[in-house]
Amino acid sequence: MVSFTEFMVVFFNNRWLVFVVAMWVQSCAGIGYLFGSISPIIKTSLNYNQKQVARLGVAKDLGDSVGFLAGTLSEILPLWAALLVGAIKNFIGYGSVWLIATHKVPTLPLWVMCILIFIGTNGETYFNTVALVSCVQNFPRSRGPVVGILKGFAGLGGAILTQIYASINWPDRASLLFMVAVGPSMVVISLMFIVRPVGGHRQLRQSDASSFSFVYGVCLILAAYLMGIMLVQDFFDLNQTIVGILTLVLFVLLVAPIMIPIRMTLSMDPMDPKEESLLAVASPRTPKTEPDPHEHDVIFSELEDEKPQEVDLLPASERQKRIAQIQTRLAQAAAKGAVRVKRRRGPHRGEDFTLAEALVKADFWLIFWSLLLGSGSGLTVIDNLGQMSQSLGYEKGHIFVSMISIWNFLGRVGGGYFSEVVVREYAYPRPVAMGVAQGIMAVGHLFLAMGWPGAMYIGTLLIGVGYGAHWAIVPAAASELFGLKKFGALYNFLTLANPAGSLVFSGFLASSIYDAEAQKQAQERNQRTNLFVGDEPLKCEGSVCFCLTFLIMSGLCVIAVILSSILVRRTKVVYQHLYGKTQRT
Repeated sequence: MVSFTEFMVVFFNNRWLVFVVAMWVQSCAGIGYLFGSISPIIKTSLNYNQKQVARLGVAKDLGDSVGFLAGTLSEILPLWAALLVGAIKNFIGYGSVWLIATHKVPTLPLWVMCILIFIGTNGETYFNTVALVSCVQNFPRSRGPVVGILKGFAGLGGAILTQIYASINWPDRASLLFMVAVGPSMVVISLMFIVRPVGGHRQLRQSDASSFSFVYGVCLILAAYLMGIMLVQDFFDLNQTIVGILTLVLFVLLVAPIMIPIRMTLSMDPMDPKEESLLAVASPRTPKTEPDPHEHDVIFSELEDEKPQEVDLLPASERQKRIAQIQTRLAQAAAKGAVRVKRRRGPHRGEDFTLAEALVKADFWLIFWSLLLGSGSGLTVIDNLGQMSQSLGYEKGHIFVSMISIWNFLGRVGGGYFSEVVVREYAYPRPVAMGVAQGIMAVGHLFLAMGWPGAMYIGTLLIGVGYGAHWAIVPAAASELFGLKKFGALYNFLTLANPAGSLVFSGFLASSIYDAEAQKQAQERNQRTNLFVGDEPLKCEGSVCFCLTFLIMSGLCVIAVILSSILVRRTKVVYQHLYGKTQRT
């Protein structure tokens, strides 16, 4: 029997412990999705109009998307130090916003508020970077499930924090800002020494598959439970004791995955001999005994030049057979020196691109603009949920903020899973799943535009699922088309589509239409035509406040579907090459 000291050493170096703790850290990385709840507080406290609130939203989106500094510091500093920097930025940014919103310090100009929101939300990028870097290194053969689950918890963070706030029952609504500033920072600082690489590539176990199944099960139960209690709290007036009990059950579900590393440490289940023999291959520190990973890509590059055009017109099975024959012939010729691979215009699809090389490719810009139209319109809904629910007469607008976080979570998990089925089972381009997600969002925008009874529930469901799916599909598609060597730079550039879309759709389109409708309604009520009545900002009432905005964004999502379809057509050959063999086997 092992001693307590030995148990603790093994336990704290278990990769599953790191993974579970990283889930908790990611739950604190969803602060940006709470903006729909905190923006009405800031708007009322500081007498902002909708355009000013939208600018704060753009600053928030920039902070959530600009992760270059976080990525750089994670390579220079210890990972715990990077987490500490993120926690400090979160505390300083949102702590300052709380002080200003509660008038504990003098009111500052809007541009200063934008900087503070940017700093606070940018702390999330450190949480994301450290969690993903640590867990990808610890699970080198299970990157897809690991990244999907972690990104999902980031999307679920808004609902979790909202429920915790509801259980505390602070009388001052501005206390939500205080909780956002203090809560995540405390959690991350208390866990920052655990989230790190622990040589996880040497911890392969027979029970890993069942452990992932357990985590997926907990994720689905957690999402269903959050949805259930949010609906109950929306339709029924519960006393604070019941709300506290519901929150306690939520904590139990969040803590449940810790049973995996505990069980593994106690049982010390043996490693599969076959898996043990593959550790050298799985290890990220493998010596130069591996074949050149670019050799396969070089053959594929030459294959695109040598393949006759009529091959693409053959049936799928015959096409794959002909491509395999050409590739084998090229490989043999290259080995004998009979073929010297030439590159005429840089790398081909599926090879490693630098950011500069990707920026001149049509495929890259198709992804970027499709992402901008799709995720940008979804983010506009997330950022304006508070004002949307107020305009339609909902008193508990935070319910929709929580709900869209849940749908966002399920969209990320489901988008990753179904897009993987598309490419592995059918060898079809992954962007087709992105087109489906954007089609779902187009319908969701139509529901919100109509303002029918219950449309907010259906609209947030469709928008949340579609928006979340983007962030599971785009990273995988970008890595398949442009390689992994410079993936960090490529992905960080693509994420700029999020704040760019928010700037256009929320910062200009939605806010301008909202304020214009508010002025019209004020004129009809014989009030002053400026944006303020006394000390209160004018408010727009009814579905007309956002109707035109959502109709426009629905049309833009249809354009995004067209762009994704073009990308699918352009990349069919690549995916047939990458996954055709898997499909046949």
